[in-house]
Amino acid sequence: MAKKRGMSRRDFFRNTWLASMGLSLGGFGGASLAFLWPTLRGGFGSKIELGRVDDLKRELETLPGKMKYYAEARCYLLLYDGDGADNTYKGFATEGLLAVYQKCAHLGCRVPFCETSRWLECPCHGSRYNKEGENKFGPAPTGLAHFPITADGGTVTVDTAQPGAAPPCGVDTIGEEPEGLHC
Repeated sequence: MAKKRGMSRRDFFRNTWLASMGLSLGGFGGASLAFLWPTLRGGFGSKIELGRVDDLKRELETLPGKMKYYAEARCYLLLYDGDGADNTYKGFATEGLLAVYQKCAHLGCRVPFCETSRWLECPCHGSRYNKEGENKFGPAPTGLAHFPITADGGTVTVDTAQPGAAPPCGVDTIGEEPEGLHC
């Protein structure tokens, strides 16, 4: 009777293939979990501090359109000088500031600020919004959503967890026309 000497070639290849498949599946599973795990360490989807009220107002006064884009919060912070008589921005406008979400209400494109018209204009399908995010033209069904902001202790915080309801079409709280040509 012949004595077997170690592992056969077939066993070696099968074990090597099974080990590589196990490592590949383990790596894929770990990467999937890391991708799906929420990262709420101060980024989008959490509360983000933007700065002191007085400093922000002073800075916004000097900027075109009196607004500034904050990439981490995915919003524009602007001076809101509307009277709010119709309560459109109740709970969103605080200390004369308003946070407008960057996402177009039509198909979700990022809406940039147009330097010439001083409006927010979607490059994808042409929706145009005044600086408060109120829909003035285009296929968007509503205006831009707003984030609730607070000014506790003089520090402005934007809650990006859930954007508030967008103003319906036809809302015009400030009666602002474009200052120049559209982009």
